[in-house]
Amino acid sequence: MLEKSTHSPEEETLLAGGRRVRADAQRNLVTLLEAAKAVFAEAGVDAPVRDIAERAGVGIGTVYRHFPRRADLIAAVFRQELDNCADAADAFALTHPPFEALALWMRRFVKLLVTKQGLAQAIHSGDPAYDALPARREERLRPAFHALFNAALAAGEIRTDVGADEFLAAAVSVCNSGSASGLEQAQRLVDLLVDGLHAPRSA
Repeated sequence: MLEKSTHSPEEETLLAGGRRVRADAQRNLVTLLEAAKAVFAEAGVDAPVRDIAERAGVGIGTVYRHFPRRADLIAAVFRQELDNCADAADAFALTHPPFEALALWMRRFVKLLVTKQGLAQAIHSGDPAYDALPARREERLRPAFHALFNAALAAGEIRTDVGADEFLAAAVSVCNSGSASGLEQAQRLVDLLVDGLHAPRSA
């Protein structure tokens, strides 16, 4: 059972397992997750926890206090990446024309897919820590993408003969193919897909 909190919802966030974390502690948690993401990218998901703690500037006990198991930390890293990618859709939509916002978000989405590839062996291991990730992906990413795609469609900036889900599936397939070796190559290939989505300009 969760302990009763004396802080408002705005001051807290939920950690994996239902534990509440205050806003100030959340900032430290984000730093820890960013450090874990960087270390995993450099050395794989089996990298020593002490390396993550050193990168984040915290004691190793802090890591284990938030994430008793490595699987909890890996799931939290990917969950944060999912949320960051989804949130970027709103930011791009507010600051760029529809097609440009869509193109920028697709590049952000590619980064997420490349991150997932680095964590894939762990995420698909069957550990219950990862069970909620597919539902979170559908809940956050697909609506974010559809909003950008539909805005570009309504503005007449993209072709009308390609469906949103069809295009997204093509981008995922390209990133997961053997031809996409690394972030730069994957982004280049998805950029080509995005360029092909652009509505033909009238003479």
